[in-house]
Amino acid sequence: MSHFRKLSHTIWHCQYHIVWTPKYRYRVLSGEIADEVDGCIRVFSEQQKCEIDEMNIQVDHVHLLVMIPPKISVSNYVGTVKGRTAIRVLNRFRHLKQKPYWGNHFWTKGYCVDTVGLDSEMIRKYIKYQEAKERREEQQRSLF
Repeated sequence: MSHFRKLSHTIWHCQYHIVWTPKYRYRVLSGEIADEVDGCIRVFSEQQKCEIDEMNIQVDHVHLLVMIPPKISVSNYVGTVKGRTAIRVLNRFRHLKQKPYWGNHFWTKGYCVDTVGLDSEMIRKYIKYQEAKERREEQQRSLF
């Protein structure tokens, strides 16, 4: 099976490693809270047509390996997942709204994102192959 996904006019492989933490990096992501966060991330990712390849919820941070279609920006994806997850978690576990989670702030503002692509050497070879292939095709066209 190909690593690439298809849209109507695009084939793509946009895979990202994303990490974020609860406010003040408090160690609250365990038990029922971790289960709720896991379920929310999966549901909100599916709603945006994003595929989770791997997810690991530690007590003080979330690791996510996800395929995000090119029509969705990483910042929109993360904003939606973090925002909607925070609302769900704070509504279900109201004690988290108490100090130190002033208001509806469950996650830190930022996140870490890294692209995960195909092997760079493979890409270099592919580009060289494409260039050589294009030259051959041009030579054949010029013969006719």
